[in-house]
Amino acid sequence: MAARNDGIIRAILGPTNTGKTHLAIERMCAHSSGVIGFPLRLLAREVYDRVVAIKGEASVALLTGEERIVPPTARYWLSTVESMPVATEGNERDFAFCAIDEAQLGTDPERGHVFTDRLLRARGREETLILGSATLKPMIRALVPEAEIVTRPRFSTLRYAGSVKLSRLPPRSAIVAFSAEQVYGLAEMLRRFKGGAAVVMGALSPATRNAQVAMFQRGEVDYLVATDAVGMGLNMDVAHVAFAGLEKFDGRRDRRLTISEMAQIAGRAGRHQRDGSFGTLGLGGDNGPAFTEEEIAAIEEHRFRPLDHLYWRSSNLDFTDVGALIRSLEARSDDPLLRPAPLSIDLAVLKALAEDPAIAARRGVQARRLWAACGLPDFRKVGPMHHARMVRRVFNYIVDGGHIAQDWFAAEVTRLDNVQGDIEALADRLAGVRSWAYIAHRSDWLADPAKWAERTRQVEARLSDALHERLTQRFVDRRTAVLVRDIGARGADALPVTVAADGEVSVGPEPIGHLAGFDFTVDPAARLADKRLLLAAAERRLGDELDRRARDLCAGEDSRFALLATPGGEIGIAADGHLLARLAPGRSLAEPALRTVRSLDRLSVPARAELRARMEGWLERQISRHLGDLARLSAAATDKQLVPPVRALTAMLADAGGLAPRRALAEPIGQLDRAARAALHKLRIRLGALDVFLPSLLKPEAQRWRAALLAVRAGQPMPALPPPGAATLSAEADRHGAALAYRRLGESWLRVDLADRLAAFAHRARAAERPGGETLEPIDRDLVTSLGLSDEALARLMAEVGFRADPAGAWHWRGTRPRTRSRPTPARPGNAFAALAGLKR
Repeated sequence: MAARNDGIIRAILGPTNTGKTHLAIERMCAHSSGVIGFPLRLLAREVYDRVVAIKGEASVALLTGEERIVPPTARYWLSTVESMPVATEGNERDFAFCAIDEAQLGTDPERGHVFTDRLLRARGREETLILGSATLKPMIRALVPEAEIVTRPRFSTLRYAGSVKLSRLPPRSAIVAFSAEQVYGLAEMLRRFKGGAAVVMGALSPATRNAQVAMFQRGEVDYLVATDAVGMGLNMDVAHVAFAGLEKFDGRRDRRLTISEMAQIAGRAGRHQRDGSFGTLGLGGDNGPAFTEEEIAAIEEHRFRPLDHLYWRSSNLDFTDVGALIRSLEARSDDPLLRPAPLSIDLAVLKALAEDPAIAARRGVQARRLWAACGLPDFRKVGPMHHARMVRRVFNYIVDGGHIAQDWFAAEVTRLDNVQGDIEALADRLAGVRSWAYIAHRSDWLADPAKWAERTRQVEARLSDALHERLTQRFVDRRTAVLVRDIGARGADALPVTVAADGEVSVGPEPIGHLAGFDFTVDPAARLADKRLLLAAAERRLGDELDRRARDLCAGEDSRFALLATPGGEIGIAADGHLLARLAPGRSLAEPALRTVRSLDRLSVPARAELRARMEGWLERQISRHLGDLARLSAAATDKQLVPPVRALTAMLADAGGLAPRRALAEPIGQLDRAARAALHKLRIRLGALDVFLPSLLKPEAQRWRAALLAVRAGQPMPALPPPGAATLSAEADRHGAALAYRRLGESWLRVDLADRLAAFAHRARAAERPGGETLEPIDRDLVTSLGLSDEALARLMAEVGFRADPAGAWHWRGTRPRTRSRPTPARPGNAFAALAGLKR
């Protein structure tokens, strides 16, 4: 594309968010053909997609170092500035429209000479636009005096917002850092504090970058961490830009950003008519980045020092030999505004290779091919010396018009076609494959360039997808991001909470944990740092669901509640298998206290009170149903119509849970007359030979409830219950046999009613004498056999009754033990009825 002077030339100058790029696209599409040169491959790709949507794929071409989409009928070309179709020997392209974006980059030490060359030489047949900062105005006036200068104001206001901590960074913010390590570190911190961030760097492939930006644009994450590449016209809905630093390494030294560079980056905040803000990121300490007052004022008011030079390198190259080529590249311009470009990577590589006499002797076409090989970008950032090795090998293949060996090319691409590894490994492979993609788009370097271009495209796509996945895995916690947004939501903006049939709780699309009954447990896969956030979300969003469950329980049947003994030894009330309250010692054995579990604290006060009343009513009904006789004992102990011995006995028996050894109650029993015994009979108390007990407590459910209440009062775990109807227990029941209404007989236990039957049989046998004074055998052999009592157990039982066996095996009455040796067991200290036991004493 040769320079022409017969078309309109306009310089559209102004700060960011002035619609310059949008204007260029509109103007190009209004012409029959056109080309726009962009500073970044990412931006060229973005605009390519927009123009394809307007003109169709067949009419639009994309030309970058690593990507070439050129339909035969292409009329509109989007490219990087380096790849813009320019006039070459025997090939003069002609476009009706031409535009150069971000032309102020003519001051960039590495690439500035390319922008300057396009500003001076790239022209459209009918119209040319030079887009850039207002600082470019004096350069346009001096170097392109025929250009019409149009200054455009910013659509929105940009204001300084000071320093903000990472944890208080507002949504829709972009953090700008100046190294990959810092970008990754900040993204990791945002994952913990805010749920994650998208990552954008110039080294990313377009596919990876677009996927990351799409997450940000869709609102899946509210934060973006980027290098300064974000300042080059990438359009995103950013409300605030936070600088993680104000210094960068420019390839030679660490230096502070210029005010125009700061403004270029800060200007990403605010889009169209929406205002934006910028500031610094407070990372703690006194050495954090800080703007000066002059810098803040200049950025807010868009006042920057005008440019006084551009970097330039001659485009009139001498290929006589390599030495002449180097001299022409280092030639100086006669215009003092055009300074010699600093040593760029392509010239540095050329000089390094020229140290070899065999290469320095190349002339003409070979020198031209050598210079083309030196144009291979150093995507891997390995520096001139290392990069020169690859360039030399490429040149050795193409020096005489040959092609790069396919086996070498294929082996290198195959080596990079590996999607395993971490972010750094994938990013390194992507940088490597970009070099091979660049080579594949040189039609004169490969025998089958179309095949290898497609092959490298596929590898880059796979690596891009894998890198996007790794970046998302490492830097995005979608659940935390959803919850952070949800915490700030109000009313209709709040995300819906759902509880699945299996109890999984989700806020919006993200599961946060599991709800079992009223107990919410955080997703076990959540990191420790995220658990507080998930619990806060549950506290905030599950109130209505928990109240609904409470109302459902209160209105439900009694069958939904049950007495539960947990593996940890706690005894309480459960509903649908979930513990709701624990039992604690109360006013009496039959009146335990109720302690609701902490999970019920999430209920509203009315719902919690109603559910507690429902459980207390259920508990009272169950005790009345299964331990009604025990409850009547407590009432009898305070009945003044009963004689003192009856009240004392019922008080002591109630305190013992409806079962006590007869010896322990010997004193009040000895004072009972016939009327008192009749009163005890009405209370369903059996005065057995060995034990005094309530027969109704021997039923399976009554045994379970009695054992539970005794364990609660003693602060012990629930004993293991015997099978229904079990007559004996093994020695393992040593700790809990008494609580289960069994009498200890050596190594085994016998249920008290059966022990009483054997004792009563023995006493009847002793009382019934045969003619001649012979007594009956005092043992019910049939019952003993059916019970499976051992000889030791039988002997202990008979000894308790008052019999002993002689050496011949005959049983003889020896009388009961002296009462002085078996004092009555006092009532449990502190019991309200204990005083009744001592009335006689």
